[in-house]
Amino acid sequence: MGILSRLSEKYKRIAIIGMAKNAGKTTALNYLIEEAADEGMVIGVTSTGRDGESTDLVTGTDKPRVYLYAGTIVSVPVQLYELAEAGLEILRMTRYQTALGQLMLCRVAESGYVQVAGPVNTVDHKSMCDDMVGLGAELILIDGAVDRKSIAAPATSDAIILATGAVLSRSLKKAVLETIHVVSLYQLPVIADEEIRTKIETSTKEDKIKLFKREGTEVLDVLTGLSAGRILDDAIDEETEWVYIPGALTYSIIADIHPEKLKSITFALKDPTKIFISAAQWQQLRKRGLKVEVLKNIEIAALTVNPYSPSGYSFDHKELLNAMRDAIGSIPVIDVRYGDPAS
Repeated sequence: MGILSRLSEKYKRIAIIGMAKNAGKTTALNYLIEEAADEGMVIGVTSTGRDGESTDLVTGTDKPRVYLYAGTIVSVPVQLYELAEAGLEILRMTRYQTALGQLMLCRVAESGYVQVAGPVNTVDHKSMCDDMVGLGAELILIDGAVDRKSIAAPATSDAIILATGAVLSRSLKKAVLETIHVVSLYQLPVIADEEIRTKIETSTKEDKIKLFKREGTEVLDVLTGLSAGRILDDAIDEETEWVYIPGALTYSIIADIHPEKLKSITFALKDPTKIFISAAQWQQLRKRGLKVEVLKNIEIAALTVNPYSPSGYSFDHKELLNAMRDAIGSIPVIDVRYGDPAS
């Protein structure tokens, strides 16, 4: 049994997220698509942006194309339909719009290459995935664009597959450490305090920072930004227990908070995709007492590793695979160029 069959027993929607461009995300997607075909599994394939083109529209470099097998359900906008080399049967015109036109849900009638696109927001994406299931898809694979990590949020997918590798750094050790950082963020503890959860979930002022104190709640009339840290430091007192950040949690927000105040509070976030703090800064803040919990964390179903970088350097694939497995622990780690570790 391959990795996809094992994952499909637990998940119905899996987003494939690249830690950087050229981390091997599309290669991982193609690997899973091929495995699904071998297993006779009907899958749905969609994207948070656009994927399947032969040249990266940002960097101009060559990239893997997406090859779909007969029976696959796929989302394709009107403007990309004629570009498909596969034979596509239109099943449904949807209400979802993209920059490339209205989205259609199609069934692959004849195997071939397809440019895939999907809705740009999480609500529409979740709804469209439900539509694909209704059309017979047993598992949905979501191609997550690098700059759309929010699509990995729990509201959209049941779990993610994280693509990582040599593109992160010329140092294998640093590449592994950067990967561990992201994994640790996605696995942050879920808020167990039901009172705090209820206050956050029922809030009507989602765009404002909130301080939950022993007696009452204080709403700050400030958005997350460069000045938020100083304002937040002034507002935190000995009664403050939780600080809810509705937007991005950045180093600049936390850096201005007095160390003693930082130790006494816990930051609350919707999910880990809101955190934009480097690995080194994160470790520094944790040592100072930073505590963060989330309404929902992100399930990591597996990691894929790519030992090659487009900059011309590479790692020994076995060394990278073993180093990543040793660091990650129980999460399956796969080198899709060399096969499933369980095979």
